[in-house]
Amino acid sequence: MLTSLHRIFSRFSQNSRQVNNEPLNKVSLIVIILIDLFILFNTFQGLNEIAQWPMSPSTAHPCHSEWQRYRQDKPDSRDINILRNALEPQLYSPPLGSDAATTLEQQFRQSNAIHLGQVAETCLNYAALHDQIATSSAKSFQEQINQKQSQIQQLESSNAQIRSQYDSTLLEEIAGQSSERSINAVAASQAKQTLADNDSKISALKQETKALEQQILGQPESVAFLDFLQDDQQWQPLETSYRRSQFWHPTIQLGMQTAFLLPLMALAFWIHRTCQRRGYGLAALISWHLLVVFFVPFVFKVFELLQFGAVFAAIADIVWELAQGLIFLVRYAAILTIPLVGFGLIRFFQRFVFNPKIQAANRVQKNRCIRCAKRLGPHDDHCPHCGYHQLTDCLSCHEPTYKHLPYCKQCGAAQAPPS
Repeated sequence: MLTSLHRIFSRFSQNSRQVNNEPLNKVSLIVIILIDLFILFNTFQGLNEIAQWPMSPSTAHPCHSEWQRYRQDKPDSRDINILRNALEPQLYSPPLGSDAATTLEQQFRQSNAIHLGQVAETCLNYAALHDQIATSSAKSFQEQINQKQSQIQQLESSNAQIRSQYDSTLLEEIAGQSSERSINAVAASQAKQTLADNDSKISALKQETKALEQQILGQPESVAFLDFLQDDQQWQPLETSYRRSQFWHPTIQLGMQTAFLLPLMALAFWIHRTCQRRGYGLAALISWHLLVVFFVPFVFKVFELLQFGAVFAAIADIVWELAQGLIFLVRYAAILTIPLVGFGLIRFFQRFVFNPKIQAANRVQKNRCIRCAKRLGPHDDHCPHCGYHQLTDCLSCHEPTYKHLPYCKQCGAAQAPPS
């Protein structure tokens, strides 16, 4: 195992720092590293952008949070609270990259054009009813309420100031200081009456506000909107869809990112192999670096898939149920699963990608060096490019035969017992 890893790292180092088996000079190596960093930065940027293409749960169900807030609000005030929020301008921001939308329904529908997926039909119906409220006569009642609440805040602020200054004004009166020289708003003798007048005005304004709120609640658009919010047959399927989207969205994102990386990796690998066969040393070096640069985020995404994907989420849910809330046992599952997956990946690469027997068979057929894949002469026992000896003694006839091949080219005897 260690010998195989050493061989892999040696080959990696050779491919990364040599052109035609000659060391790369320091300036060229710096240029290559700068190119690597530039490509790596743009690769991660592309991964981030393609991850935003599929609709997130909140984008596909944009009304879910409002509905949840409505359900969790106090029963005696939640109706008027959500209606007044609907009457406020620009409750939602238009999606990034879209034109400014005038209605909430237009904003929701624009997400269909710039994302992969569809906005839930329930939310489109919610937005249509929401827009009817925003353009109804209830808007004038909301403006009046805002004015009255502003007056209430001013009166309450004035009361707070009077109470905070009362001790000071009382001392001024005891000292016989004239009101013209006082720095306080109200004299101590007038403070009680002023507070009572302000409280009376506040009480009247609150009564007027409640009357205006009843006017808003009585509007036909408001009644239709509230009836829709209270219809569980409309919202239970949305809740199920939202939870399903939360479960699958990380896996879909990682799948899209993998689909973004795989063509780049395949192209870089094909260019590298082609350049190696044709002896284009510098192109082979650059394509090798590109392959490594694309492979690094690919490994990260594989581990993210194992950590946050649907399979791990399902395992975590099962462990959570069995462990009765002992969350650390989920980490045990991760610690045991990841090494097993890593072991499987190593076995795969050892058997199919970096298997010397498979590589040797392909290279002998093309008359190339078993180790470096450079072209050999008709009678070359040693590679003139890397010095590797191509032959070994047959276990049966002891005549020279190719290394890593299963049978002797002289007598046909098997070179290793079948595994």
